[in-house]
Amino acid sequence: MWDYTDKVMDHFRNPRNVGFIDNHDGIGEVGSLACGDALTLTFKLDAEKRLKDVKFKTFGCASAIASSSALTEIIRGMSLEEASKVTNQDIADYLGGLPEQKMHCSVLGREALEAAIDNYKTGGKTKRILAGKVVCTCFGVTEEEIIRVIKDNKLTTVEQVTNFCKAGGGCGHCKPDIEALIEKEKTAAVKVQRPAKLTIIQKIKLIEETIQNEIRPMLKKDGGDIELIDVSGNKVIVSFRGMCAGCNVAQFTLKDVVEAKLKEFVSQDIVVEEEKQ
Repeated sequence: MWDYTDKVMDHFRNPRNVGFIDNHDGIGEVGSLACGDALTLTFKLDAEKRLKDVKFKTFGCASAIASSSALTEIIRGMSLEEASKVTNQDIADYLGGLPEQKMHCSVLGREALEAAIDNYKTGGKTKRILAGKVVCTCFGVTEEEIIRVIKDNKLTTVEQVTNFCKAGGGCGHCKPDIEALIEKEKTAAVKVQRPAKLTIIQKIKLIEETIQNEIRPMLKKDGGDIELIDVSGNKVIVSFRGMCAGCNVAQFTLKDVVEAKLKEFVSQDIVVEEEKQ
């Protein structure tokens, strides 16, 4: 028997916001019945583009139901930008904690929210597809998903990765690959450590490296690209190229991808603006 908190049991026995919004603005569908957990999240925005209504349908264990219920309570009333910053750890903390073996349920909730926001931003024309090769064939977990949970939760063992995303929990053949990804992220974390105070030249160089290594590959997956135009203090001016130029979700990409990555790898004070034509 799992050691659940009272709050987990409350949200399991009395889940909030269960259902499906027919005229939804965004929908996220993640997981699968074959893997044991599946979640559908729908939301409706108000006139100010805040989450007026959020509902979910979950197939899974007590942790999956409680995590989904908690997520809807957390994000109700938020803007999409605020909601996009909610992490799986926020969901677990809201519930007073989850058994480590059940942390993948909170990750499922975060992924459903991201998928629903992506669905809204694209006008419902495309489904969110996780990029990268499949590492765990038993549960269909990609390299990108594994790296994400390692980074977000500072994981250091294969067992922890399995607890957070199920990878390695089947036949076990992928465990050496997971170990290699853990070591790769440890090395990457050391590389991104930066001086307490950057010189102008160091800052520009770090911005260029981040655009080249972290941002450009993400944009090129969808046929887009980006060019660094200018750096003035903490203000970074960029211009989108390819499919990103004139895209109706360019402002989301500017803040949620470009600015977020530069804040992560360069400085929290970075502000990114698009070149005015």
